[in-house]
Amino acid sequence: MSRRYEDLAGPDIAERVTAESILLLPIGAVEQHGPHLPLAVDHVIAHETATAVVDRVGDELDIWQLPTISISKSNEHAWSPGTLWFSAETMLAMLRDLGRSIATTGCERLVLLNGHGGNTTILATALRELRLEFGLKTFLVHPSVPPAYGGESTEDELGMGIHGGLHETSIYMHLRPEHVDLSKAERKVPEGLDANEFVKFGGAVMFGWLSNDFDPDGYIGDPTGASAELGARLFEANVAHLARQMAEIKTFDFGR
Repeated sequence: MSRRYEDLAGPDIAERVTAESILLLPIGAVEQHGPHLPLAVDHVIAHETATAVVDRVGDELDIWQLPTISISKSNEHAWSPGTLWFSAETMLAMLRDLGRSIATTGCERLVLLNGHGGNTTILATALRELRLEFGLKTFLVHPSVPPAYGGESTEDELGMGIHGGLHETSIYMHLRPEHVDLSKAERKVPEGLDANEFVKFGGAVMFGWLSNDFDPDGYIGDPTGASAELGARLFEANVAHLARQMAEIKTFDFGR
């Protein structure tokens, strides 16, 4: 049985999508990732991760995979021709409209699976807006938490492999090896930030930035040691971790 929401017939929605169901919405991006990766990285990782999670625990947890949103709020890469992006206002409006649509079904739980770190703050805002307006129980998960928001990055990258670095490049080499050109990869780590106590990626003081503030190539990290083998291990670990998160989301009810 397909667990893709769009494969359902209209009359089936009332019977198949119930208060016990979880709707999983993958959100990616179409944006520059330096010369070694294509624009599709975040879109592909979000979509493939969601698909793998649903294949693994979709039947057990009654998860329905919504169509992937491929374009999102990527204006930190707006300087790069070819990047496609929505404004913050458009992104929130689109999510509100989706929430309004989802609220017509019996489903109570909506999970946003975010493959683009630049969406994180606006999606966190959307969680509460959708909760308030439509009564949905809303959740934000990631294939892996972005390093800029406290997630892990390698010691060699000084914790700053946030965009087109070792892990992201490796995962993409696992998923789409034919679209990676590692011969064009270089180390692009903003070493000077490492001396800061507060104002740095993952630090206590957040700061506004564009990806070309650090280097004209617009990627941040060191992808030179990336491999499909590492990517396969990371992808599998991410899917297993998300499956555990989804199991907890299934029964979440504010501690009641």
